[in-house]
Amino acid sequence: MSAENEVLAGVLAGDMRAVARACRMVDERWPGHLELLAALFSRSRGSWWIGITGAPGVGKSTLTSRLVQHLRAQDQRVAVVAVDPSSPFSGGALLGDRIRMQAHWADPEVFIRSLATRGALGGLSRTTADVARVLSAWGAEVVLIETVGVGQDELEVMQVAHTTLVIQAPGAGDDLQAAKAGLLECADVFVVNKADLPGADSAAQHLRGMLALTGVTGGSGPGALAGHGAAARPSTMSEASNEGWEVPVLSCVAQRDEGIAELLGALRQHFSWLSTSATGQARRVERSRRELVALLRERLSAVLVERQESQIAQLAERVSRGELDPYAAVQTLLGSAGLV
Repeated sequence: MSAENEVLAGVLAGDMRAVARACRMVDERWPGHLELLAALFSRSRGSWWIGITGAPGVGKSTLTSRLVQHLRAQDQRVAVVAVDPSSPFSGGALLGDRIRMQAHWADPEVFIRSLATRGALGGLSRTTADVARVLSAWGAEVVLIETVGVGQDELEVMQVAHTTLVIQAPGAGDDLQAAKAGLLECADVFVVNKADLPGADSAAQHLRGMLALTGVTGGSGPGALAGHGAAARPSTMSEASNEGWEVPVLSCVAQRDEGIAELLGALRQHFSWLSTSATGQARRVERSRRELVALLRERLSAVLVERQESQIAQLAERVSRGELDPYAAVQTLLGSAGLV
Protein backbone atom coordinates (compact mmCIF):
# COMPACT_ATOMS: atom_id res chain seq x y z
CA MET A 1 0.00 0.00 0.00
CA SER A 2 1.36 3.44 -0.94
CA ALA A 3 1.98 6.10 1.69
CA GLU A 4 -0.95 8.16 0.36
CA ASN A 5 -3.32 5.18 0.59
CA GLU A 6 -2.13 4.45 4.12
CA VAL A 7 -2.91 8.04 5.11
CA LEU A 8 -6.33 7.81 3.45
CA ALA A 9 -7.19 4.56 5.21
CA GLY A 10 -6.01 5.98 8.52
CA VAL A 11 -8.13 9.12 8.21
CA LEU A 12 -11.23 7.11 7.33
CA ALA A 13 -10.53 4.82 10.30
CA GLY A 14 -10.25 7.80 12.65
CA ASP A 15 -6.53 7.40 13.35
CA MET A 16 -5.40 10.70 14.87
CA ARG A 17 -1.81 10.31 13.65
CA ALA A 18 -3.03 9.72 10.10
CA VAL A 19 -5.25 12.79 10.38
CA ALA A 20 -2.30 14.89 11.52
CA ARG A 21 -0.20 13.57 8.63
CA ALA A 22 -3.00 14.24 6.13
CA CYS A 23 -3.35 17.82 7.41
CA ARG A 24 0.37 18.36 6.94
CA MET A 25 0.23 16.73 3.52
CA VAL A 26 -2.43 19.11 2.19
CA ASP A 27 -1.06 22.16 4.01
CA GLU A 28 2.43 21.71 2.56
CA ARG A 29 1.14 20.51 -0.83
CA TRP A 30 2.96 17.17 -0.79
CA PRO A 31 2.72 14.98 -3.92
CA GLY A 32 -0.60 13.17 -3.94
CA HIS A 33 -2.46 15.75 -1.85
CA LEU A 34 -5.04 16.42 -4.58
CA GLU A 35 -5.80 12.71 -4.94
CA LEU A 36 -6.17 12.46 -1.17
CA LEU A 37 -8.61 15.38 -1.04
CA ALA A 38 -10.63 13.95 -3.92
CA ALA A 39 -10.88 10.59 -2.15
CA LEU A 40 -12.01 12.26 1.08
CA PHE A 41 -14.59 14.55 -0.52
CA SER A 42 -17.64 12.31 -0.22
CA ARG A 43 -16.91 11.65 3.46
CA SER A 44 -16.63 15.36 4.29
CA ARG A 45 -19.91 16.68 2.92
CA GLY A 46 -22.08 16.47 6.02
CA SER A 47 -19.89 18.61 8.26
CA TRP A 48 -20.82 22.12 9.42
CA TRP A 49 -18.08 24.75 9.09
CA ILE A 50 -18.37 27.78 11.37
CA GLY A 51 -16.07 30.73 10.66
CA ILE A 52 -15.12 32.79 13.72
CA THR A 53 -13.60 36.19 13.07
CA GLY A 54 -13.06 39.57 14.69
CA ALA A 55 -10.44 42.11 15.64
CA PRO A 56 -7.49 41.19 17.86
CA GLY A 57 -8.38 41.07 21.55
CA VAL A 58 -12.13 40.46 21.25
CA GLY A 59 -11.81 36.96 22.72
CA LYS A 60 -11.99 34.70 19.66
CA SER A 61 -9.96 31.86 21.15
CA THR A 62 -11.79 31.90 24.48
CA LEU A 63 -15.16 31.90 22.74
CA THR A 64 -14.04 29.14 20.36
CA SER A 65 -12.98 27.02 23.32
CA ARG A 66 -16.38 27.55 24.95
CA LEU A 67 -18.16 26.50 21.75
CA VAL A 68 -16.07 23.32 21.69
CA GLN A 69 -17.08 22.68 25.30
CA HIS A 70 -20.80 23.06 24.52
CA LEU A 71 -20.62 20.97 21.34
CA ARG A 72 -18.84 18.18 23.21
CA ALA A 73 -21.53 18.32 25.89
CA GLN A 74 -23.94 17.50 23.05
CA ASP A 75 -21.72 14.53 22.15
CA GLN A 76 -20.54 15.98 18.84
CA ARG A 77 -17.07 15.39 17.41
CA VAL A 78 -15.40 18.75 16.89
CA ALA A 79 -12.38 20.05 14.99
CA VAL A 80 -10.75 23.46 15.24
CA VAL A 81 -8.68 25.06 12.48
CA ALA A 82 -6.91 27.98 14.13
CA VAL A 83 -5.01 30.35 11.86
CA ASP A 84 -2.08 32.28 13.30
CA PRO A 85 -0.13 35.11 11.64
CA SER A 86 3.26 34.28 10.16
CA SER A 87 6.46 36.20 10.74
CA PRO A 88 7.37 38.18 7.59
CA PHE A 89 11.01 37.29 8.28
CA SER A 90 11.09 33.61 9.26
CA GLY A 91 7.69 32.52 7.93
CA GLY A 92 7.01 30.83 11.26
CA ALA A 93 4.11 31.41 13.61
CA LEU A 94 3.44 31.27 17.34
CA LEU A 95 0.62 28.74 17.41
CA GLY A 96 -1.01 30.35 20.40
CA ASP A 97 -4.45 28.86 19.94
CA ARG A 98 -3.17 25.42 20.93
CA ILE A 99 -1.93 26.97 24.16
CA ARG A 100 -5.29 28.62 24.87
CA MET A 101 -7.27 25.41 24.19
CA GLN A 102 -5.33 23.08 26.49
CA ALA A 103 -8.57 21.98 28.16
CA HIS A 104 -9.47 19.94 25.05
CA TRP A 105 -6.11 18.32 24.31
CA ALA A 106 -6.88 15.05 26.05
CA ASP A 107 -10.30 14.64 24.38
CA PRO A 108 -10.04 12.08 21.54
CA GLU A 109 -13.18 13.58 19.97
CA VAL A 110 -11.55 17.00 19.50
CA PHE A 111 -8.83 17.72 16.94
CA ILE A 112 -7.10 21.11 16.97
CA ARG A 113 -4.95 22.06 14.00
CA SER A 114 -3.06 25.35 13.84
CA LEU A 115 -2.09 26.86 10.50
CA ALA A 116 0.25 29.72 9.66
CA THR A 117 -0.99 32.31 7.16
CA ARG A 118 2.36 32.18 5.29
CA GLY A 119 1.69 35.55 3.74
CA ALA A 120 -1.91 34.84 2.70
CA LEU A 121 -4.32 37.73 3.22
CA GLY A 122 -7.89 37.64 4.45
CA GLY A 123 -7.28 36.15 7.88
CA LEU A 124 -6.88 32.58 6.61
CA SER A 125 -4.20 30.28 5.25
CA ARG A 126 -4.52 29.33 1.58
CA THR A 127 -5.01 25.70 2.69
CA THR A 128 -7.68 26.31 5.35
CA ALA A 129 -10.52 24.74 3.37
CA ASP A 130 -8.44 21.69 2.46
CA VAL A 131 -7.46 21.06 6.09
CA ALA A 132 -11.10 21.51 7.15
CA ARG A 133 -12.08 18.91 4.56
CA VAL A 134 -9.61 16.40 6.00
CA LEU A 135 -11.01 16.98 9.48
CA SER A 136 -14.57 16.61 8.20
CA ALA A 137 -13.67 13.27 6.62
CA TRP A 138 -12.14 12.22 9.97
CA GLY A 139 -15.65 12.55 11.33
CA ALA A 140 -15.84 16.07 12.75
CA GLU A 141 -19.50 17.04 12.77
CA VAL A 142 -18.55 20.67 13.37
CA VAL A 143 -15.36 22.41 12.20
CA LEU A 144 -14.63 25.74 13.87
CA ILE A 145 -12.41 27.95 11.71
CA GLU A 146 -10.83 30.73 13.77
CA THR A 147 -9.15 33.46 11.75
CA VAL A 148 -6.25 35.65 12.77
CA GLY A 149 -7.23 39.02 14.24
CA VAL A 150 -8.67 40.75 11.20
CA GLY A 151 -9.27 44.34 10.21
CA GLN A 152 -12.06 45.77 8.08
CA ASP A 153 -11.60 43.96 4.78
CA GLU A 154 -9.98 40.62 5.64
CA LEU A 155 -13.12 38.56 5.32
CA GLU A 156 -12.11 35.47 3.36
CA VAL A 157 -13.66 33.27 6.04
CA MET A 158 -17.13 33.96 4.64
CA GLN A 159 -16.00 32.36 1.36
CA VAL A 160 -15.07 29.15 3.21
CA ALA A 161 -17.47 28.71 6.13
CA HIS A 162 -21.15 27.82 6.00
CA THR A 163 -21.87 30.15 8.93
CA THR A 164 -19.80 33.21 9.81
CA LEU A 165 -19.70 34.51 13.38
CA VAL A 166 -18.29 38.02 13.83
CA ILE A 167 -17.18 38.91 17.35
CA GLN A 168 -17.12 42.46 18.66
CA ALA A 169 -16.17 43.76 22.10
CA PRO A 170 -17.00 46.99 23.92
CA GLY A 171 -14.23 49.55 23.78
CA ALA A 172 -12.59 47.88 20.78
CA GLY A 173 -12.68 51.09 18.75
CA ASP A 174 -14.90 53.45 16.82
CA ASP A 175 -18.45 52.10 16.50
CA LEU A 176 -18.34 52.94 12.80
CA GLN A 177 -15.55 50.42 12.20
CA ALA A 178 -18.10 47.61 12.10
CA ALA A 179 -19.90 49.24 9.16
CA LYS A 180 -16.83 49.46 6.93
CA ALA A 181 -15.75 47.30 4.00
CA GLY A 182 -18.43 44.66 4.14
CA LEU A 183 -18.11 43.52 7.75
CA LEU A 184 -21.85 43.86 8.27
CA GLU A 185 -22.59 41.89 5.11
CA CYS A 186 -20.08 39.22 6.10
CA ALA A 187 -21.71 38.27 9.39
CA ASP A 188 -24.41 35.63 9.70
CA VAL A 189 -24.38 36.13 13.47
CA PHE A 190 -22.90 38.98 15.52
CA VAL A 191 -21.91 38.59 19.14
CA VAL A 192 -20.65 41.22 21.56
CA ASN A 193 -18.23 39.41 23.85
CA LYS A 194 -17.09 40.69 27.26
CA ALA A 195 -20.64 41.90 27.84
CA ASP A 196 -19.89 42.46 31.51
CA LEU A 197 -17.80 45.50 30.57
CA PRO A 198 -19.19 49.05 30.35
CA GLY A 199 -20.52 49.93 26.92
CA ALA A 200 -21.54 46.41 25.90
CA ASP A 201 -25.25 47.17 25.58
CA SER A 202 -24.42 50.32 23.62
CA ALA A 203 -22.17 48.37 21.27
CA ALA A 204 -24.94 45.84 20.61
CA GLN A 205 -27.47 48.60 19.94
CA HIS A 206 -25.06 50.33 17.55
CA LEU A 207 -24.67 47.09 15.63
CA ARG A 208 -28.42 46.60 15.37
CA GLY A 209 -28.84 50.17 14.21
CA MET A 210 -26.17 49.85 11.54
CA LEU A 211 -27.61 46.54 10.33
CA ALA A 212 -30.99 48.21 9.88
CA LEU A 213 -29.41 51.28 8.25
CA THR A 214 -27.45 49.28 5.69
CA GLY A 215 -30.36 47.03 4.80
CA VAL A 216 -28.87 43.89 6.37
CA THR A 217 -31.88 43.13 8.52
CA GLY A 218 -30.71 43.29 12.11
CA GLY A 219 -32.33 42.93 15.46
CA SER A 220 -32.14 40.89 18.56
CA GLY A 221 -32.80 37.93 16.26
CA PRO A 222 -32.90 34.21 17.06
CA GLY A 223 -31.91 33.50 20.61
CA ALA A 224 -30.38 36.94 21.01
CA LEU A 225 -29.74 38.54 24.36
CA ALA A 226 -30.96 41.97 25.27
CA GLY A 227 -28.13 42.07 27.80
CA HIS A 228 -25.78 39.26 28.67
CA GLY A 229 -28.27 37.44 30.80
CA ALA A 230 -31.75 37.31 29.20
CA ALA A 231 -33.19 36.16 25.87
CA ALA A 232 -34.98 38.77 23.80
CA ARG A 233 -37.40 37.14 21.37
CA PRO A 234 -37.75 33.92 19.39
CA SER A 235 -36.73 33.50 15.77
CA THR A 236 -39.23 33.69 12.93
CA MET A 237 -36.99 31.82 10.46
CA SER A 238 -38.90 28.54 10.73
CA GLU A 239 -42.12 30.36 9.84
CA ALA A 240 -40.66 32.01 6.73
CA SER A 241 -38.17 29.53 5.35
CA ASN A 242 -37.80 31.28 1.99
CA GLU A 243 -37.18 34.72 3.40
CA GLY A 244 -33.81 36.31 4.01
CA TRP A 245 -31.82 35.61 7.13
CA GLU A 246 -32.28 38.13 9.94
CA VAL A 247 -28.79 38.66 11.33
CA PRO A 248 -28.97 38.39 15.13
CA VAL A 249 -26.90 40.47 17.51
CA LEU A 250 -26.17 38.60 20.72
CA SER A 251 -24.11 39.26 23.82
CA CYS A 252 -21.99 36.90 25.90
CA VAL A 253 -19.21 36.65 28.45
CA ALA A 254 -17.11 33.77 27.12
CA GLN A 255 -14.74 33.85 30.08
CA ARG A 256 -17.64 33.00 32.42
CA ASP A 257 -19.56 30.80 29.96
CA GLU A 258 -22.52 33.20 29.86
CA GLY A 259 -24.63 33.38 26.72
CA ILE A 260 -22.74 30.62 24.87
CA ALA A 261 -25.70 28.22 24.76
CA GLU A 262 -27.88 30.94 23.23
CA LEU A 263 -25.16 31.79 20.74
CA LEU A 264 -24.81 28.17 19.67
CA GLY A 265 -28.59 28.02 19.24
CA ALA A 266 -28.52 31.03 16.89
CA LEU A 267 -25.67 29.50 14.89
CA ARG A 268 -27.64 26.27 14.52
CA GLN A 269 -30.67 28.18 13.30
CA HIS A 270 -28.57 29.75 10.57
CA PHE A 271 -27.28 26.34 9.45
CA SER A 272 -30.85 25.07 9.37
CA TRP A 273 -31.89 28.10 7.32
CA LEU A 274 -29.19 27.32 4.75
CA SER A 275 -30.85 23.94 4.16
CA THR A 276 -34.48 25.03 4.21
CA SER A 277 -34.56 28.39 2.41
CA ALA A 278 -34.19 29.12 -1.29
CA THR A 279 -31.70 31.88 -0.50
CA GLY A 280 -29.68 29.55 1.68
CA GLN A 281 -29.54 26.90 -1.04
CA ALA A 282 -28.37 29.54 -3.53
CA ARG A 283 -25.62 30.52 -1.10
CA ARG A 284 -24.42 26.92 -0.97
CA VAL A 285 -24.18 26.83 -4.77
CA GLU A 286 -22.31 30.14 -4.83
CA ARG A 287 -19.91 28.86 -2.17
CA SER A 288 -19.12 25.83 -4.33
CA ARG A 289 -18.64 28.06 -7.37
CA ARG A 290 -16.11 30.22 -5.50
CA GLU A 291 -14.22 27.11 -4.41
CA LEU A 292 -14.04 25.86 -8.00
CA VAL A 293 -12.78 29.23 -9.23
CA ALA A 294 -10.12 29.36 -6.50
CA LEU A 295 -8.93 25.82 -7.29
CA LEU A 296 -8.93 26.55 -11.01
CA ARG A 297 -6.81 29.66 -10.53
CA GLU A 298 -4.32 27.79 -8.37
CA ARG A 299 -3.99 24.88 -10.79
CA LEU A 300 -3.85 27.06 -13.91
CA SER A 301 -1.20 29.25 -12.37
CA ALA A 302 0.94 26.27 -11.37
CA VAL A 303 0.61 24.56 -14.75
CA LEU A 304 1.29 27.72 -16.77
CA VAL A 305 4.36 28.66 -14.76
CA GLU A 306 5.75 25.12 -15.00
CA ARG A 307 5.19 24.83 -18.76
CA GLN A 308 6.47 28.31 -19.62
CA GLU A 309 9.33 28.60 -17.16
CA SER A 310 12.01 29.14 -19.83
CA GLN A 311 9.91 31.73 -21.69
CA ILE A 312 9.17 33.53 -18.41
CA ALA A 313 12.92 33.75 -17.74
CA GLN A 314 13.57 35.19 -21.21
CA LEU A 315 10.79 37.76 -20.92
CA ALA A 316 11.94 38.70 -17.41
CA GLU A 317 15.34 39.65 -18.82
CA ARG A 318 13.71 41.88 -21.44
CA VAL A 319 11.50 43.51 -18.82
CA SER A 320 14.51 44.14 -16.58
CA ARG A 321 16.30 45.88 -19.49
CA GLY A 322 13.27 48.05 -20.21
CA GLU A 323 12.72 46.50 -23.65
CA LEU A 324 9.28 45.21 -22.72
CA ASP A 325 6.68 46.18 -20.16
CA PRO A 326 5.41 43.44 -17.79
CA TYR A 327 1.82 43.76 -19.03
CA ALA A 328 2.82 42.99 -22.62
CA ALA A 329 5.01 40.14 -21.33
CA VAL A 330 2.06 38.54 -19.55
CA GLN A 331 -0.07 38.99 -22.67
CA THR A 332 2.64 37.20 -24.64
CA LEU A 333 2.67 34.32 -22.18
CA LEU A 334 -1.11 33.99 -22.34
CA GLY A 335 -0.94 34.03 -26.12
CA SER A 336 1.70 31.29 -26.12
CA ALA A 337 -0.60 29.19 -23.94
CA GLY A 338 -3.52 29.78 -26.29
CA LEU A 339 -5.54 31.62 -23.67
CA VAL A 340 -6.02 34.89 -25.61
